[in-house]
Amino acid sequence: MIEILNSARLERARDTGALVGNILHTLKQRSTVGTNLLDIDQWAKEMITEAGAQSCYVDYAPSFGRGPFGHYICTAVNDGVLHGLPHNYTLADGDLLTLDLAVARGGVAADAAISFLVGKARPAESVAMIETTERALAAGIAAAKPGARIGDLSHAIGTVLSKAGYPINTEFGGHGIGSTMHQDPHVANTGRPGRGYKLRPGLLLALEPWVMADTATLVTDADGWTLRSATGCRTAHSEHTIAITDSGAEILTRP
Repeated sequence: MIEILNSARLERARDTGALVGNILHTLKQRSTVGTNLLDIDQWAKEMITEAGAQSCYVDYAPSFGRGPFGHYICTAVNDGVLHGLPHNYTLADGDLLTLDLAVARGGVAADAAISFLVGKARPAESVAMIETTERALAAGIAAAKPGARIGDLSHAIGTVLSKAGYPINTEFGGHGIGSTMHQDPHVANTGRPGRGYKLRPGLLLALEPWVMADTATLVTDADGWTLRSATGCRTAHSEHTIAITDSGAEILTRP
């Protein structure tokens, strides 16, 4: 299903997107050395509930997970990259943490992810990988204009990732979003320009470039949810929900 939002629903999407961005910003500030992943999940639950919003994750039970997910945010550390199930782990200096959050409010969902280093340690390879996903996200957003095609966005994202030397996995990528978290069209993190669905004003997309340092192969953790790099290398993931407007892309999930 592909949804095109009218002006009233687009305004609700802006509201939800701002909520997601603000929650992630707050959680990043609170995620320090000694923080437990379960504390982050509890903080997310409290902020979502206080805002009168609903988690898109608690009851989420897709075919690729051992569902339902049962938590309010995805917390992936170091070699974890997607669908990180919060568990009893205490963050250490230099850990690379990815927080991925999707909530709905007013009947419209928004989805975003950030990767960052915890504490004072700044391993150069980790910094470069995070910055690459952020640059790839910016390139995909810049390509998202009315009349462009999904392949244009995928090509823009993939060009940045591949030039930086990262293998690209195409099993998981960006997606349409609206009344539900995951909708068509799929937005792969590499692709051919000029191909796929033509973008229209009112379309919402969640773009999410993610990489693993030296592999394109994922393995599923024993928890049935967390996807990790097959080699144990570090990973990074950046995501925004955007709205296609007459003048281009509007980022909805900025804090």
